[in-house]
Amino acid sequence: MKKVSDILPYFLSNLKEFYPENEIKSFAYITIKYFFDMSKSDTIINSENKLEDREIMEIKSTISSLKRYEPIQYVFMETEFYGNSFFSISGSLIPRPETEELVDWIIKDNKGTKKHYLDIGTGSGCIIISLSKHLNGSFTGIDVSFDALKVAVSNNDRNETDVYFDKFDILKHDLAEGKNILDDSIFYEYDVIVSNPPYVLNSEKEQMSENVLKWEPHLALFVPDEDPLLFYREIAEKSSKALNPNGLLYFEINEKFGKEIVKLLEDFGFVNIELKKDINDKDRMVKSVWK
Repeated sequence: MKKVSDILPYFLSNLKEFYPENEIKSFAYITIKYFFDMSKSDTIINSENKLEDREIMEIKSTISSLKRYEPIQYVFMETEFYGNSFFSISGSLIPRPETEELVDWIIKDNKGTKKHYLDIGTGSGCIIISLSKHLNGSFTGIDVSFDALKVAVSNNDRNETDVYFDKFDILKHDLAEGKNILDDSIFYEYDVIVSNPPYVLNSEKEQMSENVLKWEPHLALFVPDEDPLLFYREIAEKSSKALNPNGLLYFEINEKFGKEIVKLLEDFGFVNIELKKDINDKDRMVKSVWK
């Protein structure tokens, strides 16, 4: 590996036993963009550019990390979500494209209004920070994981947004019981609550790739098979007490449980419930209105 044109073949030859070819190519171009600020077309134009020893070592180090199935977002400690750059480290879940679809739905529904938004299980903060960039109002993110909240706060600074984050366990406390650390005031009612809670069944672990199982926080991913709607039930119940009249509740969901979640929301008194498919034609999002 001596010049830019050697990078892609080097990735393919070293990672062919670990990943599909299209994924390896994606890794290669992400790496080239990160280290050289070159697009795919730039690599053709600059194909004969010689690599420095330091650059070769950085590429080899990246390959070594990928062989350990470390997600490339963690390797470079950043990812893109809804057109913005976010820190991405192992304490927080890597944002998924389907979550961008959820964010887009919320923005389109609430554009031109001024509301109070709450993101339950905020993780890296990607949802609530993205909402704050496109909507008017006040924005709060809560999570049980202190490690995730540290990432969220860093992302708030990185994106120059004004989101308030707090540590909060939705399984143990009602939202009305929450207090802001800064001024000890009680949480007030919300106009929009959104959550992308853990929804992958423990039994589905065997179907997941090693880069997810080895590196991403299981706390943010998995729920017991015997109680797959645990978080939806808790959040729906507590949102019913914390939402203003005609307030909106949005969920990202496991495609297997769309009808069950709709029924659960109906039982708690939510109305005008919409089950929405993602770009892959899977039931992935739900919106409901508090009566």
